[in-house]
Amino acid sequence: RPQHYLQACLQTAIFAYWGWYWRQVYDSYYLVIAQLVFAYAFDLLLSWSRRDHYRLSFLPFPIVFSTNLFLWFKPEWFYFQFMMLALGFAAKELLRWNKHGRETHIFNPSSFSLMVFSLGLILTGKTDITWGKEIAITQFYPPHMYLFIFLIGLPAQYLFGVTTMTMPAVMTTYLFGLAYYRATGVYFFFDSYIPISVFFGMHLLFTDPSTAPRTELGRMIFGSLYGLGNVALYYVLHSAGVPEFYDKLLPVPILNVMIQLIDRAAGSELLRRFDPSGFGRSLVGRRRNLAYIALWTIVFAMTSAAQGVGDKHPGQFVPFWQRACAEDRLHACAYLKVLHSNFCRQGSGWACNELGTLEAERELDRTAAVASFERGCDLGFMPACGNIERIINGSPATETASPALQDYPIILRGSKAPIAQLTPSALYALACSQGWPNTCGQNPQR
Repeated sequence: RPQHYLQACLQTAIFAYWGWYWRQVYDSYYLVIAQLVFAYAFDLLLSWSRRDHYRLSFLPFPIVFSTNLFLWFKPEWFYFQFMMLALGFAAKELLRWNKHGRETHIFNPSSFSLMVFSLGLILTGKTDITWGKEIAITQFYPPHMYLFIFLIGLPAQYLFGVTTMTMPAVMTTYLFGLAYYRATGVYFFFDSYIPISVFFGMHLLFTDPSTAPRTELGRMIFGSLYGLGNVALYYVLHSAGVPEFYDKLLPVPILNVMIQLIDRAAGSELLRRFDPSGFGRSLVGRRRNLAYIALWTIVFAMTSAAQGVGDKHPGQFVPFWQRACAEDRLHACAYLKVLHSNFCRQGSGWACNELGTLEAERELDRTAAVASFERGCDLGFMPACGNIERIINGSPATETASPALQDYPIILRGSKAPIAQLTPSALYALACSQGWPNTCGQNPQR
């Protein structure tokens, strides 16, 4: 089918671009090949067990690639990856129903197995045997990744009309994020309105036409429910102390089961008046798909201009959270501590000193504060050395200072990849653009 080889080509492009900035992708190429061989063999045996023929196709490619875009196991646990693929193919073959007079599979094959294994990892607390966290983080490393995914999604949207799912999912999540920011002064997803891994899911995971509603309004409801499902699950997972990246994986099979109910609701007296299929009746087939793409392009451009998506969301950067913490905004100090802790671990003495200050003055944890100050002192940030003595002597106040030049490559990266070698002037210019105090107009080379 065209959708299978098209998906395979587009997903290959994503792996190529992403892998350039996170080499673990390239290093795992042989494991992807092994999965493809296994997938073809398993699909062949499963088909022969139920019928007398087997149709060779590209189907295993999008299932394997889609699974690996969201979750894969570390090498010593990789046998679970094959089990996950087997479950996906078995679900496609065995879990079927009658949809509008045609027998078809109920679940998106990759999303069903991803949900089952995600639940298993959550319940056993074994997320660390996968690359799940790293996948969700590093997918944002390449420049302009939101734009790249937007462009990658266009061919499928033109051929298969899935824009009516993606656009409502994105806009529902974004509008919720805007409302949350207006109410609290901070961002629901902390460093973005829509995390990049969720944006991936909205384009590449839940948009299988075979497991989606048939009606236009039904697909819009389906997309909006996926966006709201991500929000709800993020809140639940975060509150439970569970890695939040599972939020995009869990709702898809639930929505797959609901598609016929959604289509019936879309055709009800109450909702029929909102059905967009009543507009532009002369636009049919791919001409209609193209019209939706044009609308989606305008919406995406406006959202990008408003920093709803893109590389420069303020929530990535320390100055925003410093201000929010000083104003006692919801969860601001806790997230600022996470940022300082990460940057301290990466080698910023300034971040270690700031972390120690938070621990000493806000959490009153002298032991943790001393450990952070010692780390900062070892990294050569002199105010941290003085703060060790202050804490030991019982002083209620600690000393803070501006970051040193060597701190900036670490603390300016935000949620992106490590910063490549920049001149001091370029570092100060970048710091100025992020809102760091006393950095605008600095030229240390003069």
